[in-house]
Amino acid sequence: MTAGERQRIDKWLWFARFTKSRTGAQRLVEAGAVRVNREKVDQPSRLVGPGDVLTLVTPAAVRVVRIAACGGRRGPAEEARRLYEDVPASGEARGPAS
Repeated sequence: MTAGERQRIDKWLWFARFTKSRTGAQRLVEAGAVRVNREKVDQPSRLVGPGDVLTLVTPAAVRVVRIAACGGRRGPAEEARRLYEDVPASGEARGPAS
């Protein structure tokens, strides 16, 4: 896929290996555990693309990532890692408080 293309958020989460199945990705989105550019999303058909910032809330952690590319398939972890970049937490970006 080219940089200007967009794809369904459930497919992207699965291709990027944030969930073990596409159904799991759909459930995560429907549960309200995903935000796109700070906006809560509850439709797995929502389109996302490069530059969008996703916030994923799971029982284990809160993860913020910026989409770098759309995926064409669910490949190995190394390939999936190229689909996004981690966004540091706001406290980490500013450094320690003085």
